[in-house]
Amino acid sequence: MLTTILAAAAPAGENPYGLMAALKEGGLISQTVFAILVLFLFVSLYILFTKLFEQQKIINQAKRVRSGFWTSNSLREGAAKLEKNSAYRQIVDDGLAAQDQHKQLTDPVEAHDWLHGSLARSEGVINSALGGGLAFLATVGATAPFIGLFGTVIGIYRALIKIGSSGQASIDAVAGPVGEALIMTALGLVVAVPAVLAYNFLQRRNKSIAENLSAFSNDVLGYLASDGRVRPTVAKTTAAPVAGTKAPGTTTTAGQAGGVQTRG
Repeated sequence: MLTTILAAAAPAGENPYGLMAALKEGGLISQTVFAILVLFLFVSLYILFTKLFEQQKIINQAKRVRSGFWTSNSLREGAAKLEKNSAYRQIVDDGLAAQDQHKQLTDPVEAHDWLHGSLARSEGVINSALGGGLAFLATVGATAPFIGLFGTVIGIYRALIKIGSSGQASIDAVAGPVGEALIMTALGLVVAVPAVLAYNFLQRRNKSIAENLSAFSNDVLGYLASDGRVRPTVAKTTAAPVAGTKAPGTTTTAGQAGGVQTRG
């Protein structure tokens, strides 16, 4: 009996309870909710992949800083080895600019305070750029379930209207609106969960990058404040020891943003 009713209600080969059928039956409200959630999903994925690319770029820059920046004779020479738009080069350039500006100040200000403030501002600009778009991910994670719930409420309401107008709660009268409601609930979760996971993942990577930038900025500050006398120790490579002998070299421990400590 049920299969006869469904066959008469829909053309052959068409699912009367599929997504498109539910959106068509749901009208403008359901279609708008669906469009908003799909837009949220695609924008969230775009932010995730673009931020991963930006973060990986800075992580690769940190590797180049550790490998050869502090072997240079001066900060300007070391900055020339870095990419033009490198975050680490921006910190060095801002530090050198602050050093030149301090010499032109007429009101006496401690050089350390002036340099520290300039480098902190430089770090803030970089961290702010890395954090761009994360607020949208947090918003999507917080609001997408409720947007889907709104579609669910509308679907249930329409199901109740059909029951009231027909006078009976038959499956063919309520299956469409209830199915539409469930689809909106599921879609809201599908959009919200990846957004929350992406937000937390990107925030953790940003924190790690910020720690490396802060350590590098501190090294630059020490170099500028000491006129080049204080700088991170560069690891020295030693030849592999011959079997049965002990190499007279040193052990090294890599520090943040290029600083390496040595112990005899």
